[in-house]
Amino acid sequence: MTTTGSDQNKAPGSTGGAVGMNVRDSIRQPLWLLAELTYACPLQCPYCSNPMDFASVKKELTTEEWINVFRQAREMGATQLGLSGGEPLTRPDLIELIREARNLGFYTNLITSGVGLNADKAKEFKEAGLDHIQVSFQASSEDLNNLIAGTDAFQHKIEMAKAVKAAGYPMVLCFVTHRQNIDKIDEILDLAINLDADYVELATTQYYGWAMHNRDQLLPMKEQLVRAEAIAHEYQQKQKGNMKIYYVVPDYYEDRPKACMNGWGNVFLTVTPDGTALPCHAARELPGMELPNVKELSVKEIWEGSNDFNRFRGFDWMKEPCRSCDEKEKDFGGCRCQAYMLTGDPAMADPVCTKSPDHHLILEAIEKGRQEAEKPADIAKPLVFRNPKNSKEICGL
Repeated sequence: MTTTGSDQNKAPGSTGGAVGMNVRDSIRQPLWLLAELTYACPLQCPYCSNPMDFASVKKELTTEEWINVFRQAREMGATQLGLSGGEPLTRPDLIELIREARNLGFYTNLITSGVGLNADKAKEFKEAGLDHIQVSFQASSEDLNNLIAGTDAFQHKIEMAKAVKAAGYPMVLCFVTHRQNIDKIDEILDLAINLDADYVELATTQYYGWAMHNRDQLLPMKEQLVRAEAIAHEYQQKQKGNMKIYYVVPDYYEDRPKACMNGWGNVFLTVTPDGTALPCHAARELPGMELPNVKELSVKEIWEGSNDFNRFRGFDWMKEPCRSCDEKEKDFGGCRCQAYMLTGDPAMADPVCTKSPDHHLILEAIEKGRQEAEKPADIAKPLVFRNPKNSKEICGL
């Protein structure tokens, strides 16, 4: 991928490496490595966080290259490894990667749609040292699940959730919520109970990548959220001691932004299928990113010395109102990618914050979503599904 590396986009005090000695001295080790093994996926979810131009990524890291990344990250102190995609099960070397990660001492988490999994593989992964499998669902009903996924996957997901439990893993289910399915929160949680789930994540859609492209069709309305939150809390009380339910209110309806990624370049390191290293999965969209690659630089050089990872560390880069805000050490100014997508400037306060001069952009987005929701079905904008054809058309590839 072409890099830009424009000096005008470097953080204040940048000298081609760290932002300043105070930031360099405070750099902590990465704790979480998210290995996006591939962008290949049998599903076509319209909220996918993969980049819109994923079809342009033609060459993935080899088995040896991925193992080298694992080794370097582990030497730096990373303890958690997420195996993600796309769909990581499309990698024929997945069991080898799992085995090597276990040998290195990682706690490993496979994040999967379940498509491509079977009971024998689940057992093999367990024997190879995989600690955790998270199976994602698109909805609680077969028709809606398959519509959103773009394929007939629901019944297979049900069977794979059971197979994961039978293989001795905790059953962890993830449902991505949005306007198309949030009115079914009670049915979603009933399904999780019927499957004897141990953990359920009601993962609010984050508006990056394909989700941002489909935001008007996906953003829930306030009244939907109020009802869903009440139901989620009711089930949390009923299932206390049996099943843990995680539910987070969407950013757009909060007064303060979340501490995105627990701070830029602070905990999470993402490596994409082609080896690009990122502070978060959406960061490649920001202007001025140099996009260091693990095939050219060591993980340590990237984490500690690259302009990309140092760009929004610390607080010196902040503009007002963040710079003088007494909450900046809690939320770090919010999400840099969200700030850029909404304002055009990644150094601005996240518009989710009511202190932001751009908060009106959030209110306008909510109103646009409402207007779209109220349109008759025959004139409402259709969802654009994540697939190579749409990727090429949207991005002009």
